[in-house]
Amino acid sequence: MTNKKQRFLTGITTSGTPHLGNYVGSIRPSVAASQGANAESFYFLADYHALIKTGEPARIQQSTLEIAASWLAAGLDPERVTFYRQSDIPQIPELTWFLTCVLGKGILNRAHAYKAQVDKNTASGAEPDHDVTAGLFMYPVLMGADILMFKAHQVPVGRDQIQHIEMARDMAKGFNHLYGEHLVLPEALIEESVATMPGLDGRKMSKSYDNTIPLFSSREQLKKLIAGIVTDSNGPGAAKQTDGSALFQMYQAFASVEETAAMRRAYADGIAWGDAKAMLFERIDRDIAPMREQYHALMANPEKIEDILQAGAAKATALSQPLMQELRHAVGLRKLQAGAPLAGKVKAVKTAGPSFKQYREGDGLFYFKFLGADGKLLMQSRGFVSPKEAAQAIASLQQQGADALPALQSQLDVVPGVEMPELAAALSARHIDRQRPRHEPVR
Repeated sequence: MTNKKQRFLTGITTSGTPHLGNYVGSIRPSVAASQGANAESFYFLADYHALIKTGEPARIQQSTLEIAASWLAAGLDPERVTFYRQSDIPQIPELTWFLTCVLGKGILNRAHAYKAQVDKNTASGAEPDHDVTAGLFMYPVLMGADILMFKAHQVPVGRDQIQHIEMARDMAKGFNHLYGEHLVLPEALIEESVATMPGLDGRKMSKSYDNTIPLFSSREQLKKLIAGIVTDSNGPGAAKQTDGSALFQMYQAFASVEETAAMRRAYADGIAWGDAKAMLFERIDRDIAPMREQYHALMANPEKIEDILQAGAAKATALSQPLMQELRHAVGLRKLQAGAPLAGKVKAVKTAGPSFKQYREGDGLFYFKFLGADGKLLMQSRGFVSPKEAAQAIASLQQQGADALPALQSQLDVVPGVEMPELAAALSARHIDRQRPRHEPVR
């Protein structure tokens, strides 16, 4: 057995053209994380979220194409990761409803986007909930479902998005408290050198502020936009402050430690703003130019991108379907003959399912194997000195499911042809099977 991989997940809302802030805060760290030896990465196009922000169908479709092309041009390998469109996974809105039923409204009242709209309305003298749709109010729950569906361990986000990860953790805790340990509590993964990417006016780079620099601007457009970055009135020769300087923060987001230190010294020495902007332009274009050509080639071939997304949806669904079956059973959405006892007297009846078999070999050691409901060998142990040790290992797997595998790595052998999702699903089914009573009516 190999060590359990860390799962990373991130998405971008398909309501606009990707900009440098998206690249620095999400695309770049996500692609870097996907290349780790022990990483299992999930990337999605958040087109359900886009419905909250825009009522323009053509804009959502075009943005989906642009964002997919941007990720692929930035180095995302669809063979190595799970890359999918949110709306292709029907289990996500179903999980959203499950989470809605365990999350307190008070938590949603504190969501940044909702509070910002309420504050805006209050300042203008309007009703607090004017123009607040249920989608805007509830979208943190949809975001929680995006994360929890695939049991992500870490979610690369900007510092301003930490609240959403905390809310996802609240949802998972609430569900697990009521129905058992089914959902993984995620952690936020932040690139410390970049908090929030500033825009042309010094505020956070955002489409809502109209202060963005499109990620794949032409070289000429990039240079023109950088020339328009707001700076202070200090002229050439006057020392300049790096704190609060949007230009410096943007440079730092792309530069190495040594390059950043050199720019800091140039600020102290009174570099002219025009020269500083020229340095920023050249530094950004050095990173972006190699990706720009690939991006335009992908944009000219949307059929290729669609094929990639459909393949990613198939991979994602192979994980989402078993989890939703597990969660449906946990909350009581079951076949009438399964789970809870029927009315009247009942007696126990044994049903087939995944099972452990413990035995002793001629070498005097004790072994066990784990079989699927169809009798397929899914797991084989190595020899234990005593039957008690073998039984303890089985108990750990029954109680913890796939989470017990890393600790038992040295005591288990790989079974050819068995993939981790299949093994994890069978262990989960075995865990559920042990927790529920089996009954049939007495006649």
